[in-house]
Amino acid sequence: MKSSKEPKMIIGWREWVGLPDLCVPAIKAKIDTGAKTSAIHAFDITPYSEGGVEYVSFSIHPLQGNDKVSIPCTAPLIDRRKVTNSGGQSQKRFVIGTTLQIAGRTWPIELTLTNRDHMKFRMLLGRNAMTGRLIVDPHLSMQAGSKYGNKIYEHYHTGE
Repeated sequence: MKSSKEPKMIIGWREWVGLPDLCVPAIKAKIDTGAKTSAIHAFDITPYSEGGVEYVSFSIHPLQGNDKVSIPCTAPLIDRRKVTNSGGQSQKRFVIGTTLQIAGRTWPIELTLTNRDHMKFRMLLGRNAMTGRLIVDPHLSMQAGSKYGNKIYEHYHTGE
């Protein structure tokens, strides 16, 4: 749980976030207070078991509108959960646990894996990941910044 000494951070309706456990230094996320659970665009999703522990391997496209850059990921599988999307359709999704990083702060979140190819944002940050930590001001955008600034696209293309 969050430390009571740490004040809530004010963020905008979209932000750069990192997922260090998945080796994703930055991905643009839509901050969605209407969504209970966070979600990320994932493909080639393959569940497997190793040493009695369930995992899921998958790939993500971290850059908006770019399918050329892809990051292979593996994470422990927490659950398979029925999620209702914004269109009212229910879908069973894999749920992983990972670490969210925003403006130098980190904490554990749950993330569902789904095909968001048709959506503008590759990631949604839902209420469960924000509770007690973040305040959303819908008039703001990109308040948290990214350690890469405008060089994020170069980072993904060069690997630096």
